[in-house]
Amino acid sequence: MSAFGLSAAGVAVYFILTAALLAGLVWQLNRVFVADVMETLSAEMRTLTAIENTAEPGAMERTVAGIARQTNKRLYFLSASDGRKLAGNLAEFPPELAAGGAGGLFTYAFEKGPQAGERNAAGISVSLAGGGKLVVARDIEDQRRFVASIRLLALAAFALIAIGGLGLGILASRTALRRVESISDATRRIMAGEFSGRLPLQGSGDEFDRLSNSVNEMLVRIEDLMHGLKEVSDNIAHDLKTPLNRLRQRAEASLRSAGTADELRAGLGDTIEAADEIIKTFNALLLIARLEAGAVEETKTAIALAPVLADAAELYEPVAEEAGIRLFMGEICNVTLSANRHLIGQAVVNLIDNAIKYGRQSEPETTSGRARRDDRESRIELSLCLEHGRAIITVADNGPGISASDRKRAMERFVRLDKSRSLPGTGLGLSLVAAVARLHGGELRLEDNEPGLRAVLILPV
Repeated sequence: MSAFGLSAAGVAVYFILTAALLAGLVWQLNRVFVADVMETLSAEMRTLTAIENTAEPGAMERTVAGIARQTNKRLYFLSASDGRKLAGNLAEFPPELAAGGAGGLFTYAFEKGPQAGERNAAGISVSLAGGGKLVVARDIEDQRRFVASIRLLALAAFALIAIGGLGLGILASRTALRRVESISDATRRIMAGEFSGRLPLQGSGDEFDRLSNSVNEMLVRIEDLMHGLKEVSDNIAHDLKTPLNRLRQRAEASLRSAGTADELRAGLGDTIEAADEIIKTFNALLLIARLEAGAVEETKTAIALAPVLADAAELYEPVAEEAGIRLFMGEICNVTLSANRHLIGQAVVNLIDNAIKYGRQSEPETTSGRARRDDRESRIELSLCLEHGRAIITVADNGPGISASDRKRAMERFVRLDKSRSLPGTGLGLSLVAAVARLHGGELRLEDNEPGLRAVLILPV
C-alpha cells in the first residue's frame, strides 16, 4: 500500500469514529430532553388525577381550564366519557396517544400569534374513573430546533474535521514521500559509484533520521572495508611483485648455473624458502581479511589470559636468548574474558616477535667515533593487568623504539620503517594485532617506553 493510500485508510477510519461519536452525542442529547419532559409530565399527571379523586365534581375541569389559559407551552386536553372536550388548549385528542399509558410524541396545530402552524409536542394520556380521558403535554418545538441546530453544528464540525484530516493526511504523506525520495536519490547515487555519499539527516531524531543514521554507519563500515580491500590489492601488487620476481630469478639462476645435483638442490632449497615467505604473507593477509569481516566471532569462549601469556613467553624465551635478549614476565593478574584463544595468542606472539626483531640494544659510539658496548642489557617485559574493566597486555622493550610520528603508520599493512628494511618480515605483524584487537572491541597502542617501545593491547572484559 502506498503512503497516500495508508494515510487515506487511516483518515477514513478516523472519519467513521468521529461520525459515530457525533451521532451518539446528538442522540443522547435528544434522549435527555425527552426523558426530562416525560418525567415532568408524569409528576403533573399524578397531581391532576389526585384532584379528581379527592375534590368535588368539576374541580378537574376547572383546574385544567385555568392552567391552559396561562401558557401556550403546557398543553392539556380533558374529555368526557363520550369523547366531548371539556377543557384544555388542544383542539382534539392526539391520535398518537390513543394507546395511553407510556406517552409519546405527537404534532398539533397552533393557531395564534407568530408561532402559528404545526408544532411538535410530547405528552401522556390516562383514562379517568368517570370514563373520560386526560392528556398532559409540553410543546417541544424549541427543543427540537435546538437539537436540529446541534445536529447541523455536528455535521459542520464533521465536515471541517474531514477536510482538515484529509489535508493533514495528504501533507503527512507528501512529507514522508519527500523523505523517502531523498533517501532513494542518495542510495541511487551510492549504487552508481559515489561510495562517499550518505543518506540525508534532518536532525529531528525521527524514525527516518534513525534509519538513515544506521544506514550511514553501515556505509562507513562498507567504505572502510572496500578501502581496505583496495589497499590490500595495491599492497599485494606492489610488495609481492619484488619477492615473486626474486623467486623467478633464483629459479632461473639455479637452472643456468647448477652444474651438480648438490648445487641444484641448494638452489631449489632457496626457492622453496622464498616461496614459504610468500605463502606466509598470503596467510597473514587472509587472516586479517577474516578478522576484518568478523568471520571468527562465533569462536569466542571464556579464556584466562595468564596461561596464554605464559605459553607465548615459554615459546619465545629460547629465541630471545639466542638473540641476546632477556625475556621475562612482569606483573600478571588473573583476568578472564570472552575471546578467541588462538587469535589472542597469535597477537601476543606477534608483539613478542616484533620486540625480539627490532628491540635489540644498539651499540652507541664513543666520543672518539668507535663503537662501545652499552652496559644495559636488551630485555623484553611481558605484563598483564586489569584496569577499569579492561585487560591491559603490555610488551615493552628497551630498544631504539619508534618515533611518535611513525607509530600510527607502523600498524598499517605492509608498512616497514626504514630501520627495519634490512630485517626479515612482511610488515603485517602489527596490523594483524590491531585487527585482532578490533575484532574483540579493543585497540592496540604504541607508546614510548623511555627508552624503547611499549606495545599495549587493550581488550574489554
